[in-house]
Amino acid sequence: MSADPRTIAAYDARAQDYAERFGTEDAPGASLRRFADALPPGGHVLDLGCGPGTSAARLMAMGFALDALDASAEMVRLARARSVPARQAGFDDLDASAAYDGVWANFSLLHAPRADLPGHLAAIARALKSGGLLHIGMKLGTGQARDRLDRRYTYVARDELAELLVRAGFTLLCEHHFEEAGLAGTIDPGIVILARHG
Repeated sequence: MSADPRTIAAYDARAQDYAERFGTEDAPGASLRRFADALPPGGHVLDLGCGPGTSAARLMAMGFALDALDASAEMVRLARARSVPARQAGFDDLDASAAYDGVWANFSLLHAPRADLPGHLAAIARALKSGGLLHIGMKLGTGQARDRLDRRYTYVARDELAELLVRAGFTLLCEHHFEEAGLAGTIDPGIVILARHG
């Protein structure tokens, strides 16, 4: 099972802090805009690991139909307060077939064990319509560790992530590397990739 109770508990405890740290900008970021611009108008999107619903709410404001999942009850509560139709569920609960034009997995799958990533990407591929888009954000590095908030992280190398995506049937469209301070206060390197399936 991918769900880690300690990670979920950390998000439940710090949900409001997270929302304030990452949900205060008025305009969509470059990655969200790039994702939205590549989707069909009014398309159906899944926010997989939606957190407080910031990105989902922005996508809804752009006219997209949204589903949203998060394993943290407090994150789901905050997302629903933004009128996001969020439900509490984990990565293993994704069982849709050809339902979505896009899946937004922004720094959520990094909490899954490395061994589970191929299965999760395969489930995302099944959930997407032909030609559907995946935005994925992960932290760069090696191994697995917990941060000072007790959240479990799986770190990936760029080529490792690219290979996982290709094996799941995705074609990489673009990528961006950066460093950012997260909720735990450390500055970590990250990568976001936009990919198309089918």
